[in-house]
Amino acid sequence: MFLDRFYSIENDRIIITARQASLFAKEVAGDFNPIHDVDARRFCVPGDLLFAIVLSRFGLSSSMTFKFQSLLGAEVPLEFRESEDGTIEVCDEGGKVYIEVNRRGEQTLDETAVEEFIRCYVSTSGKNFPHTLKPLMESHGVMFNPDRPMVMYQSMSLGLKQLNTPNPDLKLSNTNLEATGKRGNVTLDYDLLSDGEAVGEVSKHIMLGGLREYCPVAMEQVIEEFYRLKAKGTGA
Repeated sequence: MFLDRFYSIENDRIIITARQASLFAKEVAGDFNPIHDVDARRFCVPGDLLFAIVLSRFGLSSSMTFKFQSLLGAEVPLEFRESEDGTIEVCDEGGKVYIEVNRRGEQTLDETAVEEFIRCYVSTSGKNFPHTLKPLMESHGVMFNPDRPMVMYQSMSLGLKQLNTPNPDLKLSNTNLEATGKRGNVTLDYDLLSDGEAVGEVSKHIMLGGLREYCPVAMEQVIEEFYRLKAKGTGA
């Protein structure tokens, strides 16, 4: 599968290097958050890569919920455990859980269907900032710390009317931000389209940290840095 070059298997454990994770973030997700740079001091593996590996190994179900519980560093041997009730846990050898997945309904392991859905979903995730989050924060008069932007996935859920979704596309249907002190909880809802027809829904929950009053100048500097890193990452 197309994900094979983004991880390796050693002693029945999945291992993701910083380089593999960074390549996935930039090439597949279009995510240029510096926290995914190989030399980042606080490097972490993109949650979207773990999401993609889960789907590639266990298939796509008509109803799924992913809970992102911990940040993952590079080269941590991972186990993908499936319980009798179908719950999946991605954990390290010490039992620390990074993602918990609950699923029900029909399932498919069709590689084309799974890959198309993965690519559709993660490419949309890469557009969260600045395309979606910037206007949302601006409308609420708040923003994250421009010196240390904290944008963390908490969970995502999906509900599909059909598993075969040719030419899938996610269309943003609703956004919401609830700010409490220095923390903001964001909900992004999408309609899943297949050849232009609505076939499901996807919802993402994101936590913003270090909230403060919105500053257009500071935000513009963050966006400029984002596009500088994107140009550097794509060789533009």
